[in-house]
Amino acid sequence: MRFLNDLQPSHDLTYNDVFMVPGRSEVASRFDVDLSTGDGTGATLPLVVSNMTAVSGRRMAETVARRGGIAILPQDIPLDIVAETVGRVKAAHPVYDTPVVLTPTMTVGEALSLVPKRAHGGAVVVESLDSPEMKVIGVFTPQQAAEIDRFAQVREVMLTDPFVLQAGADPREMFNELSEQHVPFAPVVDGGALAGVLTRKGALRSTIYTPATDPQGRLVVGAAIGINGDVRRKAEELVALGVDVLVVDTAHGHQAKMFDALPIVREVRDAHEAATGRRVPIAAGNVVSASGVRDLVEAGADIVKVGVGPGAMCTTRMMTGVGRPQFSAVLECADAARELGAHVWADGGVRWPRDVALALAAGAGSVMIGSWFAGTHESPGDLMHGADGRAYKESFGMASSRAVANRTRDAAGFERARMALFEEGISTSRMFLDPERPGVEDLIDQITAGVRSSFTYAGARSLEEFAERATVGLQSSAGYDEGRPLHASW
Repeated sequence: MRFLNDLQPSHDLTYNDVFMVPGRSEVASRFDVDLSTGDGTGATLPLVVSNMTAVSGRRMAETVARRGGIAILPQDIPLDIVAETVGRVKAAHPVYDTPVVLTPTMTVGEALSLVPKRAHGGAVVVESLDSPEMKVIGVFTPQQAAEIDRFAQVREVMLTDPFVLQAGADPREMFNELSEQHVPFAPVVDGGALAGVLTRKGALRSTIYTPATDPQGRLVVGAAIGINGDVRRKAEELVALGVDVLVVDTAHGHQAKMFDALPIVREVRDAHEAATGRRVPIAAGNVVSASGVRDLVEAGADIVKVGVGPGAMCTTRMMTGVGRPQFSAVLECADAARELGAHVWADGGVRWPRDVALALAAGAGSVMIGSWFAGTHESPGDLMHGADGRAYKESFGMASSRAVANRTRDAAGFERARMALFEEGISTSRMFLDPERPGVEDLIDQITAGVRSSFTYAGARSLEEFAERATVGLQSSAGYDEGRPLHASW
């Protein structure tokens, strides 16, 4: 990347401070762009879901991996729950969506509480959950429950003898069949057994995105480790579970405890590689300087997380004055990592697709997204509604008192209370679902459409070419405002 007119900025820059200049391009189509990352995670999109409790869980992990990204499970989750989550992500179909499954005797109220867990807007009714085949006997949508007693049973309102798709068919044929039947989604069956569900958009997406999979063809998922406690035991258990990237995570990654923990994780990873032949990459952070990158890579990191304070739920900069404008942090850290053969993840501060593109132009191998994805059907929280009827989910920062309370649940009451005094994050925030993009896949569509277009403007077909060819200029706040669309006349 170079600055327009070779102008060197006199101060650090945020994403809002910069813009990209179009250059001569031989890239004729967005589909000529390859967004695969080279960081060893298996991701085919440069998107990583942040290890935030309010954002990253099983539904998020499998949905994002199906479209080419990777989600990182938070370090606060008990290992038995992590094991269950990793197992279910690995068992998920790489193409078909995981259905919400009901039995005929469930109540309508139960069904309505489960449907919003997925973006396809309905559920599949099976004969029995105990049967491995899970024979499909109906489908349920909220429309069928209109003006129906919530204690009525699903079998009283479900659509019987539903239209089903056969597994293995061409996605274009499936799209055409769904269109001909005028149904929003349909169960996919394989030899009579439920294999998943598919919407028309899902059929389209399966021709655009390549799932992020491990060498066995299973969806990828990562997991975070803190720098306290028994780091070795947790790392050993995580690699044994089959996680695809280990993330050694703390707010201040350039510190002694990190340099104690990181070599231990590297030892565990290397032993696992020697035993299995598979190398699991290690990410560590967070830092915002070249020296931080160099020290973390020397200690064992393959990927360095960059960002202190730019996240929507983070109060670090206002509480401490510590941090760095994110564009400049990514630019400096990416240069340092490239010299060492490592990669960086730009962690935080993205609110628009343009921000993702600019982070990649600055040299990021992937971009981490947290709060932006919190307001989707796939995030772990329950769907709630405000007084105005708008749907939302609650989000909170990972250094907030709420997160600290979860992290210290096994500590003595006095110690928990004392640690709760030191918070650097928002404990509750409403992340409203965009009615036009309520699912995380809808947001991924929006992001990748913008990023692919950015690549064509730069004349780049890959992440490496984009970081090399991009020309970036500086702008005032008025310049930024000029580029904002108007949804109503002035």
